[in-house]
Amino acid sequence: MTNWRPDPSQLRRPAYLSLAEQIARAIADGKLSDGDRLPPHRKMADDLQLSVQTVSRAYDELIRRGLISGEIGRGSFVQTQPREPEPPYLPERLGEVIDLSILKPVCEQVHLEKMRQAFAWLSENLPSSSALSFRPNMVFPRHRAIAADWLSRCGLDVSPLNICLTNGATSGMTVALMSVAPPGSTVATEAISHHTLVPLSTYLGLHLEGLAIDEEGMIPEALDEACRKGPIRAVFLQPSVINPMAALMSAKRRQQLADVAARHDIAIIENDILGPLVEDRAPPIAAFAPERTLYVTSFTKITVPGLRIGYLAAPDRYVAAVANRHLVSSWMATPAIAEIATRWVSDGTALELVRWQREALKSRHAIAAETLTGLAYRAHPQSLHVWLPLSGAHQEDSFVSQARLRGVAIAPGTSFRTVDQGWTPAVRISLGSTTENELRTGLGIVASLAQGNPEALLLAI
Repeated sequence: MTNWRPDPSQLRRPAYLSLAEQIARAIADGKLSDGDRLPPHRKMADDLQLSVQTVSRAYDELIRRGLISGEIGRGSFVQTQPREPEPPYLPERLGEVIDLSILKPVCEQVHLEKMRQAFAWLSENLPSSSALSFRPNMVFPRHRAIAADWLSRCGLDVSPLNICLTNGATSGMTVALMSVAPPGSTVATEAISHHTLVPLSTYLGLHLEGLAIDEEGMIPEALDEACRKGPIRAVFLQPSVINPMAALMSAKRRQQLADVAARHDIAIIENDILGPLVEDRAPPIAAFAPERTLYVTSFTKITVPGLRIGYLAAPDRYVAAVANRHLVSSWMATPAIAEIATRWVSDGTALELVRWQREALKSRHAIAAETLTGLAYRAHPQSLHVWLPLSGAHQEDSFVSQARLRGVAIAPGTSFRTVDQGWTPAVRISLGSTTENELRTGLGIVASLAQGNPEALLLAI
C-alpha cells in the first residue's frame, strides 16, 4: 500500500471532488504509481475525518476518469496504463437516474406492440431458409431487393447485388473499414466523430486522423491537405445529423468532399443511420461518389431499438471484399430479424414509424428549446440529441460528475473527439431515452448547472 496520503487541510467542498483532485494530482506528479493500492474506504475516511460515502464517491469519480480501478475483495489500485475506453453512456440504468446519456429513439407502447405483432406474424410465416440455411445467398436475395427499395428512400440508387445485410450499423462500419483499410493504414474522420470509431480503429490496427470541422462537418481543404501529406486510405463521414454536433451537411459540401476523395482515389465510408428520418436533406455522399462510397444505414435509431438490422451498400470494386469480411466477422445477419425488417419495409410499417418518430422529436425539441433557453446548444429538428458546448470555466469531467450527482446522466464530449488540439468542452444529451417529464427535469438540471457558477455543489462531509 502506498505511503502517500491526502492532506486534510487542503480539502474543500464538495469533499469528494476535492479528494479526487488531490489523488489525481498525486498520480500526475508521480507520487502515486501504477499499481499502488489506495487505502480502504473506511481507513481513508477515518484518516481524513470524512464519511465513508464521501470517500466512495471520490473513488468512483477516479474510476470514471480511468485513474484507478476497483477490484472486489482486493481494493482500489492506481491505474496509469492505458485501458479500454469507457462508453459515453451508462452501461446499466441505475435507480432514479434520469439517463440522457444513451442515444435512443423515442419509444412508447406502440413500438412494443409492433414488435410483438411482428414476432407473432413470424411464428406463422418464417421461411425454412431463414431457419435452416447456413448459406447467406440462400437466405437474402429477396431481402436485398427490398433493401434496394428502402435505400431509394434514403436517396440512393443501388443494385440489390451491391447490398450486404448486417446486424446494425456497428457491424456495417466494421465490415466497411475492414474492406477498404488494411491494418497499418490511415483513415481520416471528423475531429468530433462516432464514439466507437476510435476503439474500433485501434482493434483493427488502423491509424485514425481527426480533421478540422465547421458547422457543416469536415472541411474539404483539411481532407485534401491530409491526403497530400500522407497516405490516407479512406475517410469516415457522418453528414446527416447523427454526428455528435447534429450538423447537416449541404449538397455543395458533400460534392466537394466527394471531389477530394476522387482526386486522391480514397474510399468513403458514409454513416447515415437516420436515413429518411431527416427531412429536406441533400442526397447521400454515396450519390455523389457511387464508385468509392460504402454507405451504412440501419433501423435501430429510427424504428425500434430491437430491430437490429442494417444495410451496407458497396460499389462493385468492394463487393467481394465486403462479402468476405462480413462472412468472417458475422457470417450473416440474423435471418429472423431480417424477415421483420423486410416485412416492415414492404408493408409500410417502417416508414410509418419513421414518421411517428419525427412527430415525437418535435415535442422533445420543443422541451429542449424551452428548457435550454439562453444556452448556445446545437441541434436539428430530427436529431435524437443536442450538443451543448460548455462556456466559461466549466470543466467537462466536473460538469458530467455534477449532473450525475444531481441524478442526471449525460455523455461527455471527449468520448467523441478524435484529436486533442483545439478542444472545447461539451456534452451530448439524448432527447429520446426517457419520458418527456424526465427529459424536462433532466434538462432543467443541466441548464441550471450550465448557467451557474462552475463551483461544485456544497455537500455535508
